[in-house]
Amino acid sequence: MSKNLNPLIAIAFVLVFLAIQTTVPVVVLIAQVIVSGDWHNKEMLANIELSPGGLIIAEAICSVAAIALFTIMKWAPVSRQFVEKRPWGVLFWCILASAGLILPSMYFQEVTMPEQWPDFIQKMIDQAEQTLSLIMSTTGGYAVVCLLAPIAEELVFRGAALRVLLEWKTERRWLMISLSALLFAVAHMNPAQFVHPFLIGLLLGWMYERTRSVLPGIIFHWINNTVAYLIFHAYPNPDITMTDIFGSTTHALMAVGFSLLIVLPSIYQLHLRMK
Repeated sequence: MSKNLNPLIAIAFVLVFLAIQTTVPVVVLIAQVIVSGDWHNKEMLANIELSPGGLIIAEAICSVAAIALFTIMKWAPVSRQFVEKRPWGVLFWCILASAGLILPSMYFQEVTMPEQWPDFIQKMIDQAEQTLSLIMSTTGGYAVVCLLAPIAEELVFRGAALRVLLEWKTERRWLMISLSALLFAVAHMNPAQFVHPFLIGLLLGWMYERTRSVLPGIIFHWINNTVAYLIFHAYPNPDITMTDIFGSTTHALMAVGFSLLIVLPSIYQLHLRMK
């Protein structure tokens, strides 16, 4: 198959992932209606939504299905080659870089967020945030958001999509990494959080390009989602700002500066160790 088709293949991988994300919740919702016995009640059917438990089940199935499909079909080849090198230093600095990036990312998102979105975009944002909040606050939310999602997304966006893009234009690796980061950001379906996943996608893509392994990305992704999960439970108010958390803008900026003192050396160490 011609390598010129690789960009289309990368997009197809993402579309398959989104199709799973769209289809599975509908199937689980139908099962929920049948089990509950509300299928004959038209008034109930008009307003029915996935229960918190059903949402957790749907999200778990989505991730497991994506992991199984992309590994079985070898769209995201899995190898022990990177692990056999015992890259403990790389994984350690991945953890530090991920933890250190949380506060700078939060602050950057706050200062770049428009004061008002068009109505249809605001509805998308509200729906995405409501769904994520419901998952985070439900038993099993950690497993879905912090364990399964990082594995599934790294296999799809780095192990599959970025892999074929790099095979297409190896000499233009940063353009390919940027394209995969763009796909990663768009797939999150939340315009309010577009910049954060795009920037994280660049870093994850760089780590994949240097190691040809999804493991550093999975570790980074796991820590990032875990810290976000802990922050959500510590400060469940979605409108809270870093100034609210740290008491003043000065203290918030100091926290960001301290975090950068962790992030920048971590990225430099990754640059040295990822061969």
